[in-house]
Amino acid sequence: MRRLVFLLAGLAVLGLAVMSPGSGGLQPVNAAAGKVVKIGVDLPMSGGEAPNGAPTNNGILLAIDEANKAGGMYQFEEVLKDDAVNGVHDPAQGAKNAQELIADPAVVGMVGNFNSNVGKASIPITNDAGLVQISPSQTNPTLTKGPDAAALRKKANNYFRVCTTDDLQGPVAADYTFKFLKAKKIAILDDQETYGKGIADEFEKEFKRLGGTVVSHDGIPKGTQDFHAILTAIKAKSPDALFFGGVTTTGGGLVRKQMADVGLKLPYVGGDGIVEDEFLKVAGDSAEGSYGTVASVNAEKLPDAQGFIKAYKAKYNSDTGAYSANAYVAAKIIIDAVKAVGPDRAKVRTWVANLKNYKSIIGTFAFDKNGDTTNKIISVHAVKNGKWEWLNQISFNG
Repeated sequence: MRRLVFLLAGLAVLGLAVMSPGSGGLQPVNAAAGKVVKIGVDLPMSGGEAPNGAPTNNGILLAIDEANKAGGMYQFEEVLKDDAVNGVHDPAQGAKNAQELIADPAVVGMVGNFNSNVGKASIPITNDAGLVQISPSQTNPTLTKGPDAAALRKKANNYFRVCTTDDLQGPVAADYTFKFLKAKKIAILDDQETYGKGIADEFEKEFKRLGGTVVSHDGIPKGTQDFHAILTAIKAKSPDALFFGGVTTTGGGLVRKQMADVGLKLPYVGGDGIVEDEFLKVAGDSAEGSYGTVASVNAEKLPDAQGFIKAYKAKYNSDTGAYSANAYVAAKIIIDAVKAVGPDRAKVRTWVANLKNYKSIIGTFAFDKNGDTTNKIISVHAVKNGKWEWLNQISFNG
């Protein structure tokens, strides 16, 4: 046995593939493989949330695969956590997941979360630990700006995002509704969550500024499944359109479906919380005539993203999700940080905080002092023939 150990060590020095003793006999060992570095991921991966979480995670996995195929000192692995409970994103689960990721010293950074209220629960935990956290999709402004953000991040900033925020997304949705859908009176529903109420409030402010009238703005209780009564009341107020602040699993799809039941034939507008396939599934035929914004560029329209799009479709045999490209970029930032400064949490956080002129598949950007991307673009989509189609995008850059 002593001679075997010496032999294995000698072969490893030469960089050769060797065999190591294992419970099932000798197992192959790649002596040239780099040090294992883990990237933590927290996304809603089950139930009605899976159509958001899965394509987002696919973008992360693609970035990791590409990094490992390129070789180098490090081998990257994903540690995936699901923050959905009973099919709905859950802040308490997200906080628990963050604690578990922090407990693993090999985890150098985290991609996530997807939903803003989950971020509100997890950011204080990752901040206290100094673990860099980059979200592909959280859009509520209070996560990075104002007194609420200061309360979430009491130590050096560790939270960043590659999407833009609802103080832009909400107004873009309002502008489109007022100017292009010609709606002068709007009814608003929101799910009373961090994201849903936040974007609904921003929509309302801009719609009023444009000269529109808000005939009602109602919050819906968590877990509501029957919206017929509130939709009947809304119909009596004769709005020109209805805006929903929230996500499919908090009522976005059911509201649209049940509008038809009460004869409320109006354009239906929402944020990125409804621009996904689960909405189409839940709303069914009633999905037609729905509009939604996404707080990022449409990667399929960018020349620099075509390699990513091609690789994604080849690997997963499906189209990208709204935030797949963003997740790819978020993971790649952490990978590039490790390559630059090593798998040290503090050094990785500092490298990300100082990011400037970072060239990515979704554009060249930096993180501002709050941790927000300087690449501020909102895309507008509509349901046509049972699918979400990209219509236009508005850039706030420069």
